[in-house]
Amino acid sequence: MENLEISYTTRIINYALQTSGFYPLRPIQHWLIDTHFNKAKSTMMNIGVLYKYKEDTDLERLAKAINETVAAHDIFRCRLVFHEGTSDLCQRFDGEIFPVTVEKISDEEFETAKKDLMKPYRLINNPLYRIRLFETPSGKFGYLDFYHAIMDGMSIVTLFQREVEQRYKGKKINREALKYSEYILEEFRVSPEELAAGNQYWREMLKDFDETKHLPPADLEESSSWKSKDLYVTLKNISADYFSGGIRKENIFFLAASMLALAKSANTKNSIMSWIHNGRMNARERRLIGIMLEQYPISWDFSDNRLTIGRLLDDLEEKMNVGMKHRKSLSTVYGEGLQDDCATFIFQKQSLGAYGPNSGSTPYSSLSVEVVGLPENKYSAAENSLDIEISSSEEKIYYLRLDYDASRYSEGAMKKFAEILDEIVLSMQNERKLISEIL
Repeated sequence: MENLEISYTTRIINYALQTSGFYPLRPIQHWLIDTHFNKAKSTMMNIGVLYKYKEDTDLERLAKAINETVAAHDIFRCRLVFHEGTSDLCQRFDGEIFPVTVEKISDEEFETAKKDLMKPYRLINNPLYRIRLFETPSGKFGYLDFYHAIMDGMSIVTLFQREVEQRYKGKKINREALKYSEYILEEFRVSPEELAAGNQYWREMLKDFDETKHLPPADLEESSSWKSKDLYVTLKNISADYFSGGIRKENIFFLAASMLALAKSANTKNSIMSWIHNGRMNARERRLIGIMLEQYPISWDFSDNRLTIGRLLDDLEEKMNVGMKHRKSLSTVYGEGLQDDCATFIFQKQSLGAYGPNSGSTPYSSLSVEVVGLPENKYSAAENSLDIEISSSEEKIYYLRLDYDASRYSEGAMKKFAEILDEIVLSMQNERKLISEIL
């Protein structure tokens, strides 16, 4: 922790370090790793899934496809290290790749192996992913687990598993793999003037944050430490048909609804929170395997009585785009703790983040895999007050998941917040409606 505290974005690793194989951490990586180090035994950063394959799956051919995919992308060679000269926490991309093999074991041995797979990662100079294939008397299984600071949902589901499937089916991968290490250096090439402008932008955005004004009012005062609890709710007042014309983006619509719900629950005329973006800004980045997430602070003043839903959505989208232009300055937000305790929002397509009643299968794969285990992230080190997560299903249904601090909020308080959000979602479908009529 001492090494992390003295090196946390107080200086950017010089580009010359590339020649000796050291690369800086991106802001989101540094934040995730620091969060992990707060509780070294945390499994919060494990992104794991246990698959069961159909009996006719050729596990040897699947192992070959996995090994070819892993070898093609430098993110799987990533190792976290302390720089030998400066003690800065950084990363290298020259780690050894260990081939996946088919393990033929008994059911009893399989149960033991599953327990081992749920352990936290040992971070320094160790592999940051686990992939194993098992053939047991009960069936054929695959366990995939990735450390969150190197992989996100889109990298795992849309890119990695799709490429594995293509290789399994014998399709030739024509493109050269894009290097995550090269992307990191591109992100750190920013002028001092641009960096300073971004720093000022984020400090101004978050200067007035107050948890008593910008979070739902706490209804508990427990003396116990922070503890996480989930509430799953189906949004009754909207279906995916509303967005079928493509006029409005789901992400912006539900972010606006969340900001309005926060303001209404706190009885204020403004919101300050943060929203998570998949980080892929162009076609090249959308093909890049590695963590690309960013968490952007955003604030809004709803006191203009002439503000309509339609104008809010237009202006909010513009503000989100301005924020994304300042992404290279987000190290200031993480390093100075500017958005600590803010509520966060994320929208996910069902294939990228299955929650609640829809976490049992994955529809993308011709391998016909069934999800039979989603290891729980235990000992969470991220003591967030409130995370608002909305996911869509193939049945055109939206699910709301509230991950909240149960020492601050009762389940009843969160159910009330969910009701407020669902009512706002209904009102927002009339874009001429005034915000003042909602708040």
